[in-house]
Amino acid sequence: MASPAHDPGPALDKDGVRLTVDDAIATVTLTNPAKRNAQSPALWRALTEAGRLLPGSVRVVVLRAEGKSFSAGLDRQAFTPEGFDGEPSFLDLARGGDAELDATIAEYQEAFTWWRRSDIVSVAAVQGHAIGAGFQLALACDLRVVADDVQFAMRETSLGLVPDLTGTHPLVSLVGYARALEICATGRFVTAEEAVNTGLANLAVPADQLDGAVHDLVSAVLSAPRDAVVETKALLQGAQNRDYEAQRTAERAAQARRLRDLAGLGD
Repeated sequence: MASPAHDPGPALDKDGVRLTVDDAIATVTLTNPAKRNAQSPALWRALTEAGRLLPGSVRVVVLRAEGKSFSAGLDRQAFTPEGFDGEPSFLDLARGGDAELDATIAEYQEAFTWWRRSDIVSVAAVQGHAIGAGFQLALACDLRVVADDVQFAMRETSLGLVPDLTGTHPLVSLVGYARALEICATGRFVTAEEAVNTGLANLAVPADQLDGAVHDLVSAVLSAPRDAVVETKALLQGAQNRDYEAQRTAERAAQARRLRDLAGLGD
């Protein structure tokens, strides 16, 4: 009788974040549905740690959330005088020096930066509310598949703040300056239909089909050779900062590397 397969369990499970790895696929799950997956500095540190724990076998990272909401954004406890247990409150941070405040925000941002590494493709599965920091976390990923009940909103401006968790660059890249400004300045909801029509989402499906749609997309990404996907992602990421001729040059260099590798002539 064959012995049961060994289940190593989650690679990380703390502070509202769980990381599981199944060969080429890693799944990062927000696990505090009772608070609509509201975010905190502890959650951001856990997300950063999840990125550092990814083994080299991982090609695709799926970001998902338990419950009816993807993430309702920053936990409002951050704005209270007491803040979070064991953490400086945001009011205390505001009273500190500029260098300290800048370093703290930079640390928070690290939870949002690793999703665009060229060696992985990240896919956000988004349902219900994705507000503020939740919207920015979805924007941190390469691709977004959304349920038809999704509601994106950037509410920072209405709180007297600005979006500072790396969301402004991808938002402008996806929808353009004018629409990005309107979304941020008004704080309005962006529904599934608009998200798909403007490029914020790759695909919208009924909520009960979200997991299946993500599975199909991940399978399609994994069907292509890893090195070709890595090179293509890097090529497309760099296109925003190159003119037409520079992009042509980058394409030739990338293709030369691929051809040499396929011919067994790589480094």
